[in-house]
Amino acid sequence: MLARREHSRAELGARLAATGAARSEVDCVLDELEHAGYLSDARFASAVVRQKAEGYAKRAIAHALREKGVAAPAAKDALAALEGGDEFPQALALWTRRFGNAPVDEREKARQLRFLLSRGYATSIALRVLRAAGVRADDSDAG
Repeated sequence: MLARREHSRAELGARLAATGAARSEVDCVLDELEHAGYLSDARFASAVVRQKAEGYAKRAIAHALREKGVAAPAAKDALAALEGGDEFPQALALWTRRFGNAPVDEREKARQLRFLLSRGYATSIALRVLRAAGVRADDSDAG
């Protein structure tokens, strides 16, 4: 499994336990893999951050790391590699790659807004992106 891609300790443990192995055996194997350097939550977290950095907000990446069972210190260190505070330029670049043109009606505007929200961007950032595209996007239209 590790030859294909990185795995978190929790994720690999769950997969091994699903094969019917005893929990004590799984823990022993995971400890050996970590000691040998084949398994690393920090390396896994860095790989997830690199993979998702272009298309997802920082909070969506943090959520993905929590779901995979990455320890908080490893996740925090990996997320620190992401650039600074304002996610607006990243969200605008993502919106431009995905849509490029301002929505023509309310339905399309709602679809574009949902897309940005599903990628983990805050509502305020998603609305700023639509405003930058020349759309009047107020909170009452966000449904």
